[in-house]
Amino acid sequence: MQLFNKWEQVWDNKDARAFLDMHHAEFEFHFHSNGRILKRVDMSVDMVAGVMSKETIKNRRCIYENDKILVIHQFNEFVSGDKEALIITVLKKDGLMWRMETGATEIK
Repeated sequence: MQLFNKWEQVWDNKDARAFLDMHHAEFEFHFHSNGRILKRVDMSVDMVAGVMSKETIKNRRCIYENDKILVIHQFNEFVSGDKEALIITVLKKDGLMWRMETGATEIK
């Protein structure tokens, strides 16, 4: 669980730079909600820090991790009061996050 442990540590410490350093240069995040693709070159420390400051993560746990994939389940609470249960799937390349997708269910 090497990547998961690092993810948990840098996210909990709100270390946006360290979180970005975990992303492969070819990283892509595929949004479940709108089909948009966010690439690593489009991400900045300020952008990630903003996301980190606006979300509260609860009950994060590693479902599965090996050299090729990481699957995380967590509950997100947003400043707006919205809550989601998320499954995050991360494909790895060279030990870094390479492709990521999420599946979310809104909690009412």
